[in-house]
Amino acid sequence: MAYLVLSNGRIFEGQRIGAPLNRIGELVFTTGMEGYLETLTDPSYYGQIVTQSFPLIGNYGVIEEDFEGASALFGYIVRELCNDPSNFRSQYVLNEFLTARGIPGLCGVDTREIVRVTREEGVMNAMICDEVPGDLSAVRSFVVRDAVSSVTGRAPRVFPAQGPKRFSVALMDYGAKRNIIRSLQQRGCQVTLFPADTAAETVLAADPDGIMLSNGPGDPAECVFQVAQIRRLLGQKPIFGICLGHQLTALALGGRTYKLKYGHRGGNQPVRDLATGRTWITSQNHGYAVQPDSLRGVGVLSFVNANDGSCEGLSYPDQRCFTVQFHPEAASGPRDTGFLFDAFMDMMGGKGNA
Repeated sequence: MAYLVLSNGRIFEGQRIGAPLNRIGELVFTTGMEGYLETLTDPSYYGQIVTQSFPLIGNYGVIEEDFEGASALFGYIVRELCNDPSNFRSQYVLNEFLTARGIPGLCGVDTREIVRVTREEGVMNAMICDEVPGDLSAVRSFVVRDAVSSVTGRAPRVFPAQGPKRFSVALMDYGAKRNIIRSLQQRGCQVTLFPADTAAETVLAADPDGIMLSNGPGDPAECVFQVAQIRRLLGQKPIFGICLGHQLTALALGGRTYKLKYGHRGGNQPVRDLATGRTWITSQNHGYAVQPDSLRGVGVLSFVNANDGSCEGLSYPDQRCFTVQFHPEAASGPRDTGFLFDAFMDMMGGKGNA
């Protein structure tokens, strides 16, 4: 028996899964009906205790080919954990994955109620523990810090193009998902993955045809060094930013970001394309958003969230740059917006603008 203790004093009792550790994190939820492996291996979840709103998790086991990166989340909450997966690709059960990677978790709790509390009161801190603490001050004072530096690579890595090489792309690794790399490789790009602490001059010295700014965890305002480097990269090469890369670009151009009440996480998030009026279903994982009014006259709003109207994309034609808050590389989630990678290819080929 173990507990999930929320900073507002709510207590949920359940059974231990994963590593036998007590840990504090930021409690969030994801609405995806599948893709738990991609969630567990998305570096953007650094510092967070993730609640799966879908009740049965682990039913297709663990498939390492589907991993998106190194596990960075601090805890995992599910209603029911399947210990008898049925899938021809399954290699082992999910509980083994959690234990081996030091991720504590709970099952047998009312995840619907946890999600309801989070939606109504907003994201809050929580603790997975064996005994309910008498003092919640440590839980309430927890802050996710040094997120990007904790998940980025330590040295540049090169990934060859699939088939004939068309372009070379510098991908800034703020916690990049592997499918961003694969999406570029499939389009004939050689990808050089640069650590987040790489100076702009080093990136430009490699003379890439374009620059991608990856997803990543944490508060974008904390990334002072990365924002300064993006400011020096803008206008030098075509740039495409995703998720945290979208937020950091906005900060580099004088914009502002703010924390959402409970964020957007899951593979079923609707986004409206302002150019066509069409709504796309997207994969998302973020707790912060860009304030588009802070970029009036600098950027052009291109996508908005169909649920709450928040900014989901901006273009900067004068800078040869466009960014989106959602994940066009999916993994998991729908691939509806993969065409944005093709738009980036056009920009590098001189055929399009932001």
